Amino acid sequence: MLRAMPSKSSPSDPTGKTEPDTPHYLGHRERLRERFYSAGADALSDYELLEMALFPALPRRDTKPLAKTLIKTFGSFAEVVHAPVARLREVDGVGEAAINQLKLIAAAAHRVAKGEVNSRNALSSWNEVIAYCRTSMAFADKEQFRLLFLDKRNQLIADEVQQTGTVDHTPVYPREVIKRALELSATAIILVHNHPSGDPSPSQADIQMTKAIIDIAKPLGISVHDHIIVGKNGHASLRGMRLI
Repeated sequence: MLRAMPSKSSPSDPTGKTEPDTPHYLGHRERLRERFYSAGADALSDYELLEMALFPALPRRDTKPLAKTLIKTFGSFAEVVHAPVARLREVDGVGEAAINQLKLIAAAAHRVAKGEVNSRNALSSWNEVIAYCRTSMAFADKEQFRLLFLDKRNQLIADEVQQTGTVDHTPVYPREVIKRALELSATAIILVHNHPSGDPSPSQADIQMTKAIIDIAKPLGISVHDHIIVGKNGHASLRGMRLI
């Protein structure tokens, strides 16, 4: 004969209701938040900052193991948030919510950097220009050729990606560059492209292409301020290297 047995009560709960165990990572999250707000972002390692970035996307998971895996896979916080979506999807545990969160962070960084460039004279805020270029392109998996069009006060008129190529080549058409500058009434341009290999050292083709654009632009009163090459390992300025 079957007989119903009374439920066992939890020692800490005389009503007989069993309290669920508190997930171990909740305390860790709170301690991480406290350190972030009290000591600042510099007090956190890349994986710890990434843990926090993933909190909203994964509210019921310990994000520490995933953050460590992502850093190990891609190399740094910046490389994770700028990683191609297809590669992120290959990492076990990364779903659409996590990808959306990472890409939101990348977009926010891009928007902030662009705002700094938009609000200032490009030549007097050269560090912001470099930061913007690196944020926009340094971690892309394909070469991109970007143009910053400036007015006579060296304020940014437009920022456009003119060409996207392969992992090591982007076709550039000098006459198309100058045509677009004339359409925008730009008096100066800054050329920017990235090297997905990470090494920003200019190639001979980079130098020759830049000189070809300068030769067409000069008679039309358009200055080429610089050609900046960015990569995850840094940047190179052809003007700074006295190559143009």
